[in-house]
Amino acid sequence: MKAHVIQPRSGASVKLAKGQVLTVIDPEGEQVSDLIAYNARDTEEYISSGRSIDYASRIFLTKGDILYSNRSNPMLTIVRDDVGRHDFSLTPCSKEMFRIIYNDEAPHHGCQGNLERAMASFGISPDRIPIAFNVFMHVDVNSKTGEIKVLPPLSKPGDSTSFRAEMELIVGLTACSAGQSNNFTYKPIHYRVE
Repeated sequence: MKAHVIQPRSGASVKLAKGQVLTVIDPEGEQVSDLIAYNARDTEEYISSGRSIDYASRIFLTKGDILYSNRSNPMLTIVRDDVGRHDFSLTPCSKEMFRIIYNDEAPHHGCQGNLERAMASFGISPDRIPIAFNVFMHVDVNSKTGEIKVLPPLSKPGDSTSFRAEMELIVGLTACSAGQSNNFTYKPIHYRVE
């Protein structure tokens, strides 16, 4: 099955039927993809990092873990994972983040802007973009101080993570726009739906 391409620093949306499998692929290595999801029948129900982390009792989710909604319903189950290290704590990069963290005077709109554009046709407003499941993102957490460091992704060319839809979904995906998240290069993300 042919993969769809998300160009560097851009985003896309896809609808999934219950039971379909979405595979997110890093074709060149060290590239993050922000993933958000909404119940296709009621977009007030959306992916929740807090509930997913709470129910898994860990912050690094991988194969066998479930991504829950804000209503505690299963949305996506991770059924395959080549990398085993993703982030579910940091919000999508944004124009404001580039200004605050990178001191960028002419900031890119980031994953936030790309997700806003991808979700607009479904009536989802910018303020309703949640914390994303950051596929392949490598965030180190100091267990004593709580300090975080964003490190280069562990994904190698061709690595992938697959998610089974547990309900009918609208999913947003990006090829992340933050240099720090991607070892300061910008590459595409591929995805397949089966």
